[in-house]
Amino acid sequence: MNTDKHRYNRKSDPAALQPAGERHATLDHRCPSVFVCGLFLLTVILGLVLTAPGVHAADKVIKLKLGTLAPSGTSYHKSLQAMGENWRKASEGAVQLVIFAGGTQGSEADMVGLMQTGNLDAGLLTTSGLSEIDPAALAMQVMPMFFRNLDELDYVAQKLRPQLDARLLAKGYVVLFWSDTGWVRFFSKSPVLHPDDLRKLKVFCGTDSAAACDLWKASGFSPVSLDATGIPQGLLSGTISAVPTVPIFALAAQLDSQAKYMLELNWAPLVGAAVVRKKAWDRVPASVRETMLKIAEETGRQVKAAGRAESEASVAALVKRELKVQKVSPEVDAEWRAVIEKVQDQIRGKVVPADVFDEAQRFVKEYRAVGGAKPQ
Repeated sequence: MNTDKHRYNRKSDPAALQPAGERHATLDHRCPSVFVCGLFLLTVILGLVLTAPGVHAADKVIKLKLGTLAPSGTSYHKSLQAMGENWRKASEGAVQLVIFAGGTQGSEADMVGLMQTGNLDAGLLTTSGLSEIDPAALAMQVMPMFFRNLDELDYVAQKLRPQLDARLLAKGYVVLFWSDTGWVRFFSKSPVLHPDDLRKLKVFCGTDSAAACDLWKASGFSPVSLDATGIPQGLLSGTISAVPTVPIFALAAQLDSQAKYMLELNWAPLVGAAVVRKKAWDRVPASVRETMLKIAEETGRQVKAAGRAESEASVAALVKRELKVQKVSPEVDAEWRAVIEKVQDQIRGKVVPADVFDEAQRFVKEYRAVGGAKPQ
C-alpha cells in the first residue's frame, strides 16, 4: 500500500479550512467512525473535568502511614483511629490515616528507620524511639525519679516543648502531640523492694535503649537487651526476670502470669509523642494543616487522660488477679535515689544534651519554688 495516498494533509483538506460551525458535515471525512471520534472527544472532556482543581471526586487521597507499639483495641489505638476519622472529615476525604498497631512495623528504632526511608510517614513513639531522631527527647524520661509527681511533668513538658519541637523539626519531623501514660513500675518474678533485690534479677532493657542499658550496668544491675514484643516470652523462658513498664502494658500482655510482684515506685513517666515526617506533612493541603494539628493536640490530651486513669485502674485489676504490690517507705525511696545520684554525671551531656538537661533541672526547681503551680 502506498501510504502517501492516505497521509492526511491539512492544507489539502477543505474541511480543515472551514469555520468551526461548518465542519460537522465533514467529520466523517477525517475519522473512520463518527462513534470513535465522539468517544475520543468525550474521553478528553471527562479528563479535563476530573483533573480540574477543586473537583473532589478525582482528588488523589493522601495516605499517611503511622506505626506504633500500642496494641490494637487499646485506648491509644482507638484514639488514633478517632484522630484519623476527624482528619478525614476535616480534609473532606483528602487525608487518610493508616495505622499499623501492635509493633507490626518492628521496634521503635525500626519504625524511625522506616520513616527516614519514606516507608512510614508517622509514628506514635516513646522517648526511646524519639531519641533515635534527637536525644534531647530523653530529658522527659531517662532521668529516673526526676519528677515527684505528674504535675511536675506537665509543667516541665510545657516549658521544654518549644525547644524539643524545634529540634525535631530541624531533623525533618513535625510533632503532632506529646503525651504520657503514667508511671513506669517494676514487675518481677520475685519480690523487689531494695535496689539490691533488683540487682539479683535480669532486667529487661529495650533493644533500642542502649543508653538505658549502659546506665543499668553502671548502677550494678544486669540488663538484658530484648525487643519489647518479646517480653512475655522472655519472662516465660527466664531470659528476663524483671520488667520496668507501665501497668496498662503489664495487664494487656498478662505479664502477671509470670511477674507476680510490682514495686510501687514512681520510677519515671512513660512519655511519648506522635510525629510525622515533614515531607509527608507538606503533602497535606495547607488549608487544613492547622485544623488537623488542633485535632491532634486534642487527641494527645485524650491519650494522656486515658493513659493515666487506666494506669491506676490496671493496678487495681492486676491486684484482683493476685498481683502482690510492694509498698515503698521514705527510707526505701531514699535508697533508690542514692543509686540514681551516682549516675547523674553519666546522663548529662552523654545521654541527654547538657543544655536540655540543665533546662529540665531549672524548670523543676522553678516549679517547686513557686509551690507547685500547675501550668496554664
